[in-house]
Amino acid sequence: MKSYKNPLPFSLPLLGVIICGFALLTAYDRTRAQSATSPEGEAIYKQRCAVCHDNPQDRIPPLFLIRRRSAEDVIQTLTSGSMRQQAAGLSADQIRSLAVHLTGKTPGPPITANMEANRCTDAGAPIDLNAQQWNGWGRDLDNSRFQPKPGIRAEDAPRLKVKWAFAHPGPMATGQPTVIGDRMFLTTEMGQLFSLNAKTGCTYWTMNAGAAVRAAMSVGRLPAGSKAKFALYFGDEKSFVQALDAMTGEVLWKTKIETHFLSRVTGAPVLYRNRIYVPVSSFEETAGRDNKYECCTFRGSLVALDAVTGKIIWKSFTVQNPPQPFKKNSAGTQMYGPAGGAIWSAPTIDVKRRAIYVGTGNSYTDVDTGETDAIMAFDMATGKVRWVNQATPKDNFLVGCRQPGVGNCPDQGGPDHDFGSSPVLRTLPNGKQVILGGQKSGVMWAFDPDNKGKTLWSVKLGQGGALGGIEWGFAADAENVYVPMADVSGPARKPGITALKIATGEQLWTVPAPKAPCSWGATRCNNSQSAAATVIPGIVFSGTTDGRLRAYSTKDGSIVWEVDTSLPIPTVNAGVTKGGTLDGGGPIVVDGVLYTNSGYGRIVGQPGNLLIAYSVDGK
Repeated sequence: MKSYKNPLPFSLPLLGVIICGFALLTAYDRTRAQSATSPEGEAIYKQRCAVCHDNPQDRIPPLFLIRRRSAEDVIQTLTSGSMRQQAAGLSADQIRSLAVHLTGKTPGPPITANMEANRCTDAGAPIDLNAQQWNGWGRDLDNSRFQPKPGIRAEDAPRLKVKWAFAHPGPMATGQPTVIGDRMFLTTEMGQLFSLNAKTGCTYWTMNAGAAVRAAMSVGRLPAGSKAKFALYFGDEKSFVQALDAMTGEVLWKTKIETHFLSRVTGAPVLYRNRIYVPVSSFEETAGRDNKYECCTFRGSLVALDAVTGKIIWKSFTVQNPPQPFKKNSAGTQMYGPAGGAIWSAPTIDVKRRAIYVGTGNSYTDVDTGETDAIMAFDMATGKVRWVNQATPKDNFLVGCRQPGVGNCPDQGGPDHDFGSSPVLRTLPNGKQVILGGQKSGVMWAFDPDNKGKTLWSVKLGQGGALGGIEWGFAADAENVYVPMADVSGPARKPGITALKIATGEQLWTVPAPKAPCSWGATRCNNSQSAAATVIPGIVFSGTTDGRLRAYSTKDGSIVWEVDTSLPIPTVNAGVTKGGTLDGGGPIVVDGVLYTNSGYGRIVGQPGNLLIAYSVDGK
C-alpha cells in the first residue's frame, strides 16, 4: 500500500494562530476546575448511574466523557433523551443537581445561536433544486453515498485544504449536512438548525427544533399556492417530524409520529414526490436495564406522511405481533414482548418496484420475532410488508446487561448485530439490481429484490459486535461497494475498509485502519472505522475515531490524502475550535467542496465541535 504524506491542511499564515489556539485549549482542558458541586447530585449518581458509568460497556459512555459535556446537555439527556427512563421520578431540582455533579458546571440560560457572529450580508440566491447537491442521507434514493459529479478530480484529492470551518454549538458535532447549490442545512446535538452559505459558512437563519436532531435533512419543492416554495424536512429525538420553510426556517407543520415515550427518529427521512418516509427507533434498549421498568413495548416502524400537510398516510411496524405480557422479571416487574426492530437509518426507495427497504435492529426480549436483524421490504403505497430476510434470529439484547435473566436482561442474550446502516440499491451494468446490507456482525450481504430478498452472497469482513462490524454506512459506485469496519475492541478486531465487487462479493482490496496518535492523548484513542463512507469517481473518503479523514484510491486502496480533523482551527463563527472523533454521518462532496463534521464523541473517542469544508488548495 502506497502512503502519501500530505501537506498542511491549511495555509502557513494560519499556523501560528492554530498552534496558539491549540495551546490555549489544551491548557483550559487541563486546568478546568470543578466550579460547582452538588452533594445531592452525587448521591443520586451513586444510586442510579454509577453501576453503569463507573464500569462502562457497549454504548455506555464513561464518567469522564460526561464531565466534558455542558450541564444543559446533561439535563436534556435526562429529561428528553436516552436517560429519561433512568431519571424517571426525579424532580427538576434533582435533575439539575445531578447535572451539576456530573459536569461541575451550573446550568445557565438556554443556549441560543449567536446570529450576529457571522450573519450573511444578504438573503442569498433562491434555492435551485437543479443545482449540484447532496440532498438527504445517501444523496440519491438508492442511498448509494456516491457523488458522480463531485467537482473534485481523483488526482486533485491530495491538494485538499481547509476552505472554512464552522463551530457547532453544544457538546459535539453530529448531524450530516445537506447542501443544495449554495445553501447548506445543518442539524446539531442541541436541537438548533442552521442554514449556512455553503461557500463561505455565513449564517442565513437558525431555529430551535425543541429536541436533538442528528439525522440528515431533505429539501423538496412545494406545490404552487403553498405557504413556502421549498420545504426542509427532518425528524427529532422526541419523534416529531417537522417541515420548515427552507428559505426562512419558519415552521410549516409539525407531526408526532410515535407515542411511545422512549421513541425517537435517528434515521434521515426520505422524500419522494409528495410523501416523506420516516424511520422510527428508540431508547428502550438502554432504559430496559432498569429492573423496575416494564420492558419492553417498543416496536420499530416506518411512517409515510403527506409532504405538504404532515398528515400521516400510513404507519407500518417492523415487529408484526404487538407486545403482550409474558413473565415477571427477577425484581417482580411485568415483562412484555416481542419488542425491538428499531429502524436506525434512512429507508431506501425502489421506484421500479414501488417498494421501500429498511434495515432493522435487535430484539429486546426473549419472545421470538422474525423481523429483527433483518432487511425488510414495504409496499410504498400501503405500507404492507412484502418480505423479510432475517439474518440473525434470537438477537435479544439490552445495553449494559451483565447477567442473563437478571432484571430485564434476556435469558438468551444476543450479540447486538443490527442492520444499523441504510440498505443500498444498485443496478449492475447488465441491468440486474441488487440490495446491499451491512450488519454489525461484520458481514456484508447482497439480496435479490426480484426474489423476495433472497440472499445472493455474504462476506464476513470483521469481528463484529455491539460496537463492531458495519456501523453507520458504506458507499457504492456502479460496480463496487466500499465497506468501513468499526471493530472497536476485541482480540480479532479488524478496523479498516474493504472493496468488494457488487455482482459477486469478490474482495478487491482491504486496507487496515492505520494506527495514529490522537491529538487529545492516549485515553479513548481508537482507530475504529465506523463512520459512513462516501465515494466519488476514483476516490473513497472514510474517517476513523482518532479524528483522521483519509482518501483511498478506488483502484487499490492506497491512501492518497490524510488529515487530522481533531486539531483546533479558526472558525467563521466562534474563533479557534477543536474537532474530535469521526463517527456517525460521513463526509459529503458537492461542487468541488468536501464537508465533514468532526467531534462525534458520544461513545468512542473525543467530542468536538467542528464542521470543516475542504477544497482543492483551499480555494
